[in-house]
Amino acid sequence: MIQQLRIYEIYEHNKAAFHARFRDHAARIMRTKYDFKFVAMWETTFGGRTEFVYVLEWPDEATKIAAWSALMADAEWTEIKRVTHAEHGLMVGTIEDRLLMPVDYSPVQGRSLVPGG
Repeated sequence: MIQQLRIYEIYEHNKAAFHARFRDHAARIMRTKYDFKFVAMWETTFGGRTEFVYVLEWPDEATKIAAWSALMADAEWTEIKRVTHAEHGLMVGTIEDRLLMPVDYSPVQGRSLVPGG
């Protein structure tokens, strides 16, 4: 198992709209169409900016790459982003994406972090 850390800069003025879009649309599409496995999600403030942070779990890097490619090409997701951007403006600033590979002495080495996984 590998984990993926995603950090999105989000904006206070449309934070509620961002969370509604992610909760009601992005996460649904990611889970149901492309088998994204969410470990956890957080909101934090760092360096004077508000961030939405989440961790995904993948069996391997090839699966991660294929799922993200499919999501980025998904017509429903493309349309949702278009509509919400028109209504609320830019909802995400900087995006950080990190692949987390457990070291051989990690307590999570080889096991799933997904609840029930």
